[in-house]
Order: sequence, then structure tokens, then C-alpha cells
Amino acid sequence: MKKFLALAAASVLAMTTLLSGCGGNDAETTGKVIGGVDDLPGARIGVQLGTTGDIYASDYEADGSTIERYPKGADAIMGLKQGKLDCVIIDEQPAKKFVEVNDDLTILDEPFELEEYAICISKENTELKDKINTALAELKADGTLDSIIANYIGDDTKGKSPYVSPEGVDRSNGKLVMATNAEFEPYEYRDGGEIVGIDVDMAKAVCDKLGMELVIEDMAFDSIISAVQSGKADVGVAGMTVTEDRLKSIDFTDTYTTATQVIIVKK
Repeated sequence: MKKFLALAAASVLAMTTLLSGCGGNDAETTGKVIGGVDDLPGARIGVQLGTTGDIYASDYEADGSTIERYPKGADAIMGLKQGKLDCVIIDEQPAKKFVEVNDDLTILDEPFELEEYAICISKENTELKDKINTALAELKADGTLDSIIANYIGDDTKGKSPYVSPEGVDRSNGKLVMATNAEFEPYEYRDGGEIVGIDVDMAKAVCDKLGMELVIEDMAFDSIISAVQSGKADVGVAGMTVTEDRLKSIDFTDTYTTATQVIIVKK
């Protein structure tokens, strides 16, 4: 009987420990409640490596925050759901997609940072930069760029009417190699075996203006700038924000859209 009671007590102790461990993974009981930007100091913040969210969140490390950097935004979201993080900082449009399919998550009303997206290009490639800026100006003026963006944002038909190049477009000016990271819906993502999104359609429209053929190279986000610097790619297009830090090593075209960095938390 004593042996039975000892075994029973050990089982209860093991179960208690297990339940306690499970509770330790719940950010609502062991983490910090994030209600806005003012709550970020000292928090466990998840970001996608090398993104604008990563750059701006890094400022909070001096305030005692822990920044967990993931290769994909989806990995950071999983970390939040598992209780390893208090929040995730990411672009608003991908954030909406994550929250849409995870009803235990929500986006805070207060934005984290406003930003402008541009195409990154080598500092030495000024001629191509000027040509792209001219093309972007024309696409803004004739409404093509607004149409491309509207196709992917705002309603249930998003992505259903992608940009189509006019017939007989001249491609005699060679290829434009675009480095991207197809993990950033709706800007660039995979639909079946094809990379699609706002940035892809915008790049296609630019190539139509330049008389070039678009070639897309998918890679890790933090490899894009080095690919452009080394000449492996002509441009980098992946929802990239112009920052002082990036301008030290790379140049940017004129902006083609604005975006907002937001904070995702558990409900």
C-alpha cells in the first residue's frame, strides 16, 4: 500500500509539473501585456530578420527588450502563438493576413511606424535608377500603380486581376533581375508555383516601360541587399523601406507605395 501511495504521489507531482510547464508557455500569464508602443520596453518582440520591423525594434534592446529574429514572418507568428513572444512587429498587410487565419491574434490600433517602400539598387547603377524613376512616375500618372495595389488590398477579389503586359512589348533591352523574398503577402508570395503580388506586378509594369524581361530570384530577405551590391541581382524589391542604415551600402529609387508597421498580440 505504501508503494502504491508513493507511486500515486509521484504521478500527481509529475502531472502538476507538466501543467505548470504548460502554463509557462502562455504569454498572458508569464509574459508582458502589450497594449501599445509604450509597453514595448522590456518586452519579448518577434520580427522577421533584416526587415524594417527588425531595424526599428532593435532600438528597444537598450530598454531591456529581447528581440527574437526569425527567417520568416510566419515563424515569428508561431512563436507568439506558442507564448515565446509578447508581440510581433510586421507590415500591416501581411499582419492582416496572419490575423485572418489566426482568430486568437489581433492587431493593435496604434501603429508602430509609418514607412515608404522603394526599389533598392546599386549606388553605381545611376543610369538604371533614373530610368526606373521615370517609369514609376509614368505608372503613377496613368493610374497603373494604383490599380496594381488596389488589386491586392481591400476586398475579397484581391489578386484575381493581376497586371497583364500589353501585347507586343519590346524586350530588346535585356533582362532585369529582381531579388525578392516571397514570404510577404500581398507584396510577394507564392500562388502555386508562381511568385505573385504587388511588387511583382509593379516590376513587370516597370519592365514594360524599359523594354526589358523580368527575372525573379527568390532568396532570404537579409540576402537581398548583398545580392544587389554584388551584381547577382539588378534590383531588390521586397517591401523595402529606405533607412539611413541601408543607404550606407545601397541606393533606392523613388518610393512607389506607403505602408505601416503594426504590432500583433494575442487577444
